[in-house]
Amino acid sequence: MFCVAPSELGTIMNVPKGGLVLFSANSNSSCMELSKKIAERLGVEMGKVQVYQEPNRETRVQIQESVRGKDVFIIQTVSKDVNTTVMELLIMVYACKTSCAKSIIGVLPYFPYSKQCKMRKRGSIVSKLLASMMCKAGLTHLITMDLHQKEIQGFFNIPVDNLRASPFLLQYIQEEIPDYRNAVIVAKSPASAKRAQSFAERLRLGIAVIHGEAQDAESDLVDGRHSPPTVKNIAAIHPSLEIPMLIPKEKPPITVVGDVGGRIAIIVDDIIDDVDSFLAAAETLKERGAYKIFVMATHGLLSSDAPRLIEESAIDEVVVTNTIPHEIQKLQCPKIKTVDISMILSEAIRRIHNGESMSYLFRNIGLDD
Repeated sequence: MFCVAPSELGTIMNVPKGGLVLFSANSNSSCMELSKKIAERLGVEMGKVQVYQEPNRETRVQIQESVRGKDVFIIQTVSKDVNTTVMELLIMVYACKTSCAKSIIGVLPYFPYSKQCKMRKRGSIVSKLLASMMCKAGLTHLITMDLHQKEIQGFFNIPVDNLRASPFLLQYIQEEIPDYRNAVIVAKSPASAKRAQSFAERLRLGIAVIHGEAQDAESDLVDGRHSPPTVKNIAAIHPSLEIPMLIPKEKPPITVVGDVGGRIAIIVDDIIDDVDSFLAAAETLKERGAYKIFVMATHGLLSSDAPRLIEESAIDEVVVTNTIPHEIQKLQCPKIKTVDISMILSEAIRRIHNGESMSYLFRNIGLDD
């Protein structure tokens, strides 16, 4: 999961100004902070565009400068109104396509609907639908960060660069947690164990896994393998066929595999949205003797009452990147800290525009990362 050390990237990059246009697709001003930081690092001005909502809630985009024959980079950060965010991006991409842009590169630090990447009973794989819509609108390349499942890249028929935020989170641990050598990296469920293992190996720390918690929405229990219903219908099955039924799962009591007593516990994950599972993990770790608890995640959605619940919990600090704006949540909860990842996004944009290799940004990333 390690890319390139943040300190190895320059603060302001040398970008030819002629053929690059940088747009922000957000109508919400609070979502434009990341775009401004990227533009400042690249040393370019933000492109002139108007994105607004009509009185009937339709999205309208007006591009106010020529993009003919240019590389257009459209930065879109996700606001609370996810569906409006998606439409803003699609309409702007299509507007650039019909305005004869040479290439249209989407910069989506957080890919919306990424949790809906598996079949759920009679549901749908929404992230595949969204990928098809983006390609159809005219997107020629996508830059994103820490996809919920890296297999989502296969939903696109265009190049996808899935950058990693882990170098910035690792740097934060080393610089901002004084006694981090006495820490243990924790996976709040077996599904997060690979990410925790990657952090632990790079920091030369131990690992602990919490097992036995209530199943979440991504368990096998709710995917397509339980459809049609498991009730045996004698009339629907040929008498000579006896299909073996899968033994139902039983949740074991909550256990912590690994020693956390007298240690700092650092829980790592890719997304923190509904915080109930993190709060339950923190309580379990406190009971097992952890004296300080950190939560590290790339994408801080922090929906609903998440800030208040974190403030009242056993968690000491929540560290997320600025892939999603969360300034309001930080005002509600001082425990929330932000790590800036505009540096690596800026470098990715510069390299794509100049036709340079992207492999430098993916150094030391294994097949399991």
